Amino acid sequence: MPGSLPLADTEEPRQKRQVAVALRHQAGDPALPRIVASGHGAVAEQILELAFAHGVKVRTDADLAEILAAVDVESEIPIEAIAAVAEILAYVYRANGGPAAAGPSTGPDDPVRPPA
Repeated sequence: MPGSLPLADTEEPRQKRQVAVALRHQAGDPALPRIVASGHGAVAEQILELAFAHGVKVRTDADLAEILAAVDVESEIPIEAIAAVAEILAYVYRANGGPAAAGPSTGPDDPVRPPA
């Protein structure tokens, strides 16, 4: 799924239910990224499993995942999330050798790894 990016909240299930959100955006497209999948619990696990199976980059950002999970699927991301999503997409584009401008990354530097 090129241009897609699930966001995950991977805290312990007893503390907080897992949430995952998948985004889609094509480099150079002036439209805002769209939410293409969102879910909690077992659905979140399925989103992450599909991402790992297809080599999609996954980042952990609990606060952003919760904000985006409140938005309807197929909707553009909310204005309040633009800066955070832009930083994550720039990271993904750089990691894939894409055109994103090089610059300091904020937040976790390591993507979530699939369970062994």
